[in-house]
Amino acid sequence: MNLKFKKALFGTILFLFTCVSVFAGEIKLKINKKYLNIPISHKEERQKMTFQTDGKDDLSVVVRLASDEPDYWIFKDVSNLKGKTLKISYEGNEAGLSKIYQDDYFVGQDQMYKESNRPQFHFTTQRGWINDPNGLIFHEGEYHLFYQHNPYEKEWENMHWGHAVSKDLIHWEELPDALYPDQLGGMFSGSAVIDYQNTAGFNKNGTPAMIAAYTAAGPEKQVQCIAYSLDNGRTFTKYQGNPVIDSKARWNSQDTRDPKVFWYEKGNHWVMVLNERDGHSIYNSTDLKDWEYQSHTTGFWECPELFELPIDGNKNNTLWVMYGASGTYMLGDFDGKIFTPKSGKHQYTSGSIYAAQTYTNMDNGRRVQIGWGRISHPEMPLNGMMLLPTELSLRNTKSGPRLFSEPVSEAEQLFSPVNQWGNLTSEKANELLGEFSNAGSLRIKTTIKLSHATNAGLNLFGQHLIDYDLNFNQLNGEFYSPNDPTSMEISADIYIDKTSIEVFVDNGALYFSMSRSADKNNQEGFHFWGNNITVKNLEVFDVQSIWE
Repeated sequence: MNLKFKKALFGTILFLFTCVSVFAGEIKLKINKKYLNIPISHKEERQKMTFQTDGKDDLSVVVRLASDEPDYWIFKDVSNLKGKTLKISYEGNEAGLSKIYQDDYFVGQDQMYKESNRPQFHFTTQRGWINDPNGLIFHEGEYHLFYQHNPYEKEWENMHWGHAVSKDLIHWEELPDALYPDQLGGMFSGSAVIDYQNTAGFNKNGTPAMIAAYTAAGPEKQVQCIAYSLDNGRTFTKYQGNPVIDSKARWNSQDTRDPKVFWYEKGNHWVMVLNERDGHSIYNSTDLKDWEYQSHTTGFWECPELFELPIDGNKNNTLWVMYGASGTYMLGDFDGKIFTPKSGKHQYTSGSIYAAQTYTNMDNGRRVQIGWGRISHPEMPLNGMMLLPTELSLRNTKSGPRLFSEPVSEAEQLFSPVNQWGNLTSEKANELLGEFSNAGSLRIKTTIKLSHATNAGLNLFGQHLIDYDLNFNQLNGEFYSPNDPTSMEISADIYIDKTSIEVFVDNGALYFSMSRSADKNNQEGFHFWGNNITVKNLEVFDVQSIWE
């Protein structure tokens, strides 16, 4: 067999095996597998890629398609297109198109959730970038976590709504993306509700619609839209009358985004809290389609929240909490149209957390929050994470009612006690903790009592987990005064994962999140410091992976 014939035969076999044709910056694939595997290289500039079926553009994104050796592979679920022909066009170097291939497995699937830097008790997406949690809602036994997602790269772009579900807020199953960019723009943040009363008219055969309110972010403006699902969020149909709010003219600002929608029982209407320019606006609607502006509260940026909480569990004594993406908050009253601040701004969280949102439709009046952890994972084809779900409460303090945040009780199933000690010197505590310094994931609870010292803390390979300055009332650089103003003690519940650390101080009075880092020249591991401090309590827990 001559060389020319061999080459021709190989080309024919390759074509039949992959069902691919390549011509002038596009390929056509007869879809017969579940996934497309797509190579990504950060040496390449982003270029437009368009997916087309049945002669219509289904999706346009920008992709760093690898023309040479890829940095990593991402995947696209195309199982809904089996039997159809998919055309992919690319405006960059077309050499990378020939590397795209179909398979029933995606690259790296056999090692999924076992990778060296994969967080083990925090939600992360399988591939790509994630930021704000969206559409947090509990319905028919499932907790839904929608989130900002770029499935085509581990940096921000191409905003979709990713989707995962859980039965217990701890163990998550990632589902296909729920909302895709369209002609109005990328899918920015928002919320979800269940329309039990069929106010929008989308219910069918007794099934109440799950309705997502989201921002479509175009190059000229950001507008508010809705979409509905009749299959528990697996698929959404966008409302043909979108957008339902276009408020750029009112504010002369492109920053009009992140609608938080909830049902206001006393007024028998829907409320939308919308970040617009310099704060949060209130809109009302009876059908989720037609919205009327009511009021505005300045001083917040992005990702609004507004909810009512009892003080110390007393349902006859409540306040409303309004906050934005930064985690600062105000306490006040709300009549369905106007939020009236009574105190604030206050701070209950700091660090890598941003854009936290709370669940709607939960049982027993619980108010559970999930925040985006602005944390990267070295050498991984993903970026960002969701921090631990926390339950919020209002408690009376010496300064008045304040917001507390503690890990949800469901998280306790992950942690097994290893040992507990009391009334230790810092030297003895350091000795006992030595064997745990290199743990990939760990939980530590401790209470430190200061005596001759005005500052003390706990490090891990030189990184401050707790840095408490009693003289200046600073904790990890933030002002903090214990509820007992003469207290010499500080307690902390510390959650350490592969790439992150979360610290809950004094039963949730203050909460910190941070990337896990260390001084490479530091060999001390866990290290309590402070002059003659007493470690009154020290507990260590093993951690079970949520992916097992």
